[in-house]
Amino acid sequence: MEKKGSSSKMNIAIIHPDLGIGGAERLVVDAAMELASLGHKVHIFTAHHDKNRCFEETLSGVFDVTVYGAFLPRHIFYRLHAVCAYLRCMFVALSLLLMWPSFDVILADQVSVVIPLLKLKKSAKVVFYCHFPDLLLAQHTTALRRIYRKPIDFLEEITTGMADLILVNSRFTASTFAKTFKNLDARGIKPAVLYPAVNVDQFEKPNVTKLNFLSINRFERKKNIELAISAFAMLCTHGMHDRQGVNIDDVSLTVAGKFIQECRSNLEELKKVGRKKKGVSQRVRFKLHLALCRKKCMLAQCLCVLYTPKDEHFGIVPLEAMAAYKPVIACNSGGPVESVKHGVTGFLCDPSPREFSLAMANLIQDPHMAEKMGLDAHEHVTESFSTKIFGQHLNRYLVDVARGKKE
Repeated sequence: MEKKGSSSKMNIAIIHPDLGIGGAERLVVDAAMELASLGHKVHIFTAHHDKNRCFEETLSGVFDVTVYGAFLPRHIFYRLHAVCAYLRCMFVALSLLLMWPSFDVILADQVSVVIPLLKLKKSAKVVFYCHFPDLLLAQHTTALRRIYRKPIDFLEEITTGMADLILVNSRFTASTFAKTFKNLDARGIKPAVLYPAVNVDQFEKPNVTKLNFLSINRFERKKNIELAISAFAMLCTHGMHDRQGVNIDDVSLTVAGKFIQECRSNLEELKKVGRKKKGVSQRVRFKLHLALCRKKCMLAQCLCVLYTPKDEHFGIVPLEAMAAYKPVIACNSGGPVESVKHGVTGFLCDPSPREFSLAMANLIQDPHMAEKMGLDAHEHVTESFSTKIFGQHLNRYLVDVARGKKE
């Protein structure tokens, strides 16, 4: 039998709950595409794959997609989402276990409860990608919710620790992992960091740049979008009077992102904040249901991207912005600290309107700085966060863990 090395080809299975459109799905699809490009045979197993609402690559035939358990409910009267997700993923894992031959490596993410089942397939190593501990993302706001989540949270830690290799999306998430799963950390179980990536080839160097600041995020309270509006208002009312050659009326803010019904109340509050800010309400625009082509157009034309979440575990938006030759102003915490180079590809600021507005004023006052930062940003992402680099790092992890199985 050929010894597995960096050039060996493997049979790889990927298990993902719902192959729709989102950040986790983008990472899974990037993983499948890059691994396939390196000669591995890749097969994604999922409980849901809507061919009318998915990434195009899942239909390309570069890798196989098989659906098991689509008949199982995703919720019960809009409740018990976690339990239903667990059951659906367990059904997928059991189907893989019973109906498919051996794999060299099985890569799972989001739902760790499948790991004990996958470990029954003795021929395969199991790798788990932890985007962020689910127990920290789930709500524990009421006594009933805490009772409901307790066994789920307990299972998450126990089953996550059973993986042959654990990957996380940033050093920040790795530190959070250690603080959250204290028993695993005490046992010496340390996750490795594999940063998400962005396809840099989809962005071209822009020809036209407007004095527009752009915020892209879901309209959720935790994304702290109000910070962008407040910083823009402060910029316009206090920081622009003495800027020679800049017409205040030419400066604008676009707040764009994915909208879901659960975010309606927060969106209305954000619009009220914009209306209350004297002299800026007409220059704050909201864009909902952002299509990819429209997002790329807005990135090409903006001066800078504002990324406002605090303690974000990674954040793909800063990568997209920098790949599109745009500097980023982000909070000096969480994942952006690892992706944005302060003073080179953007600014890392305290999450206050004043700090953000000062950084915004610097870019308006010196357009050449914004252009230079944009060029450096694109180069930085190409060298450290491109899908090619992501694929190389993931391949090394999987080859090493598979080789360990054989040896």
